[in-house]
Amino acid sequence: MVTADWPGVDPEWSREIDVPSTSAADKPGAVRTWHLLDNGPQLARRGLVPAGTLLCVHGNPTWSFLWRSLLAAGSDAGSAATSDTGTAAGRPWRVVAVDQLDMGFSERTGTFRPLADRINDLADLTAALGLDGPVVTVGHDWGGVISLGWALAHQEQLAGVVLTNTAVHQPAGSPIPAALRLALHPAVHRWGTTTSDAFLRVTRALARPPLAAEVRRAFMAPYRGAGRRTGVGNFVADIPADASHPSYPALNDVAEGLRGLSVPALMLWGPADPIFSDRYLKDLLGRLPHAQVHRFEGAGHLVAEDRDIAAPVFEWLAGLGLAESSALPPKDAAAGAPEPADHAATEQAGTAVPPLWAPLTGLAAGADGGDTAVAEMAADGQVTRSLTWLELEQNIARLAAGLRDIGVGPQKRVSLMVPPGVDLTVVLYACLRLGAVVVVADAGLGTRGLSRAVKGATPDFLIGIDRALTAALVLGWPGRRISVRELPAARRRLLGVETSLTALARRGSRAGEGPTSDSSVPDAAPAPDAPAAVLFTSGSTGPAKGVLYTHRQLAAMRDTLAATLGIRPGARLVAGFAPFALLGPALGAVSVTPAMDVTAPRTLTARALADAAASIDATVVFASPAALRNVLATAGSLSPAGHGALERVELLLSAGAPVPEPLLAEVQRLMPRASLHTPYGMTEALPVTDICLEQIRAARADADARTMPGAGNGVCVGLPVNGARVAVIPLAEDGTAPGDCPVTAPGVTGEILVSAPHVKEAYDRLWLTQRESVRTAGWHRTGDVGHFDAAGRLWVEGRLAHVVTAPGSVVTPVGAEQAIEHLDDVGLAAVVGVGPAGTQAVVAVVETVPAVRRAGPAAPHLAGRVRDAARLAGVSVSAVLAVPAQPTDIRHNAKIDRTRLARWASRVLAGGRPGTP
Repeated sequence: MVTADWPGVDPEWSREIDVPSTSAADKPGAVRTWHLLDNGPQLARRGLVPAGTLLCVHGNPTWSFLWRSLLAAGSDAGSAATSDTGTAAGRPWRVVAVDQLDMGFSERTGTFRPLADRINDLADLTAALGLDGPVVTVGHDWGGVISLGWALAHQEQLAGVVLTNTAVHQPAGSPIPAALRLALHPAVHRWGTTTSDAFLRVTRALARPPLAAEVRRAFMAPYRGAGRRTGVGNFVADIPADASHPSYPALNDVAEGLRGLSVPALMLWGPADPIFSDRYLKDLLGRLPHAQVHRFEGAGHLVAEDRDIAAPVFEWLAGLGLAESSALPPKDAAAGAPEPADHAATEQAGTAVPPLWAPLTGLAAGADGGDTAVAEMAADGQVTRSLTWLELEQNIARLAAGLRDIGVGPQKRVSLMVPPGVDLTVVLYACLRLGAVVVVADAGLGTRGLSRAVKGATPDFLIGIDRALTAALVLGWPGRRISVRELPAARRRLLGVETSLTALARRGSRAGEGPTSDSSVPDAAPAPDAPAAVLFTSGSTGPAKGVLYTHRQLAAMRDTLAATLGIRPGARLVAGFAPFALLGPALGAVSVTPAMDVTAPRTLTARALADAAASIDATVVFASPAALRNVLATAGSLSPAGHGALERVELLLSAGAPVPEPLLAEVQRLMPRASLHTPYGMTEALPVTDICLEQIRAARADADARTMPGAGNGVCVGLPVNGARVAVIPLAEDGTAPGDCPVTAPGVTGEILVSAPHVKEAYDRLWLTQRESVRTAGWHRTGDVGHFDAAGRLWVEGRLAHVVTAPGSVVTPVGAEQAIEHLDDVGLAAVVGVGPAGTQAVVAVVETVPAVRRAGPAAPHLAGRVRDAARLAGVSVSAVLAVPAQPTDIRHNAKIDRTRLARWASRVLAGGRPGTP
């Protein structure tokens, strides 16, 4: 019996078992000794009957120690912690974590055991254990393949499969990962895997964050000495680098067998894995499309060490219902299929809905077909390119035909790296008509955020301008590459570009010239509930999240904007915020993007805005608060004609961050005829509420006069838009919103919830995040914090993650920030908490006007005035710091990174060098 003091391992779990072998690697009658970590005997001694068995298989060069968190969670029956992770009281799970032969503390057999034998070995073991269903296999690395091989051969016992960073197929024409190529090289293989412990040390070093010393020692424990590492080398040698390898047929059998496996599946992935990257996850999803997936951003190869996987595994198991019945789920139940978003849109499932592009098509076919639909601006204020509605429709049809010919179609993901304008409009609507899923990860995410987003979405095609294609080459973005314009042959080869939009449009045009050909897309539009787009959040409160929308939800967004803001066909829109430009044609609005850096909204000048407005005689303008600030700062350069163009604007929209009333008042003087609206929403639901300047003033007057219960403390964002419901879950004393009972009573601060037909379908490949966002049935939990006043108006007070838990009180930041920003010498303000939760000090960080030269403690006279201003909002500030500029998100240039500021403030107040926040 193997016994040792391994961290996180109950010594009772360690056991050995002698197993008769039927594998070809062994002689008839051979018996092999296996080591396991198995909580089954312990559960039996406690008189507990498990709901089922997790059969956990490690990869190379780890051992059963990898699964200790699952063993602990499966054993802890009946506790509150276990109930939270999904294990029913009194119904634990047996967890059998094996040490494969020649690995861990199992027998060193002295034989080479290829994949087919490894799968057979595992079957010998489960037969010896008398393992019966329901069984859920859990696999990592090469153990993932072996566990799946067992699963395919034992489907009568199988209840589900769990996979962590593994692969079952090597894409044709693509080399195996560099680390494995090196390990297989004849000059390196034996020394790197067996003679030395280099392979183990490299694998151990892949943990993010680094492993604790005692955990590192435990992973090394079974492999001390070259004689103990033969299996490590043999495992590497058994990797089928190509179809000529002896284990390739067995691997292929597993890969193809998965296509018919209907049991629930869960994939927990570390995307920062240099070995099993997201392309392998994509391949697995192609074979198990019903699988639930969660990518732990920042986690790597050893995802079970990098993140808590026990909680999601047992939460997922609870959804299978096995804890109650101990019966296998029906094989056709699709229990692992992605869950639809639980909101009002589901009530309309199956009903007809006009596709997103219906207004565009109608205008092209009508009397307005010759009018301008979309235009592009140059820096000199001239229109450089434009299309009429009819030309736009024809160009979309031609390009769609060309794209279809190269394989773009339903479910194919297409990443669009094209600036707003004619080209982006054409390719976006061409892809949507083909049923492809457009991935819109704009440059406003920054290089790192953009790269993370594209790799996570794993597009099949990537369409981009030259700069984007260069980034794709350098950063290793996936997808077949298509350029916007035709490139010289040498450049095309260098960037790996196979064709261009120009060439595809020609191809589509020729296809329509034959006697039996048609350049148009098929008559049948994509199904309303088919996926249509993955849009990315700004990344201002963590890594940007992909948000999946169906065609129904995009159309509902269009209709909600039209109904709420009165944007009808014939409107003329200047889109100073890139994503909004894409909705213009769907609304039937003439669209133009002003000459600006779309990745930096604060680069929009008054002249550029006026030039764009004049070019189409604009009636509607959309610009972020940061863009509006710069427009006002540069308004002195406007000509009389520029002033005239802006004075004809009828509607101004600004969103993306709180919009101060004084800023709107200044904008009103520049656009005196415009109704100024600040709709509140998010990537997951746009819009949620709406309010205009007059209503903001009325709400503020109610708050100042204290005549309206609940008014004040935050930014008033108005009433819910048509078809939307809004509520809050009250905050607890610890600053969380743990309840599940939405309320709309005035003056109750809580997490904001929304339900509407245009709420997103799901977070893309973020199963846990999606589960959390819909855990209140029928609602999307936004992560924002706010309250209602007695008139039903919503006031936003900040983000749930930014709530400060001071002694005896919970402080939301926005109300105090707004009060501080009324000071003449303060631009942007942020309120953050420093110190342990529950005893945090409230710290104000201000961007001064003019800017201070160095960040650090604010001057005494400024600090005093900031404290006084915050006190008027009911907040007691402990310290005031000043910065030359607030750290804001790239997309909006307006959302302050309060988490980053809090870390910086903590360092400064502890006596550290201020530096730059």
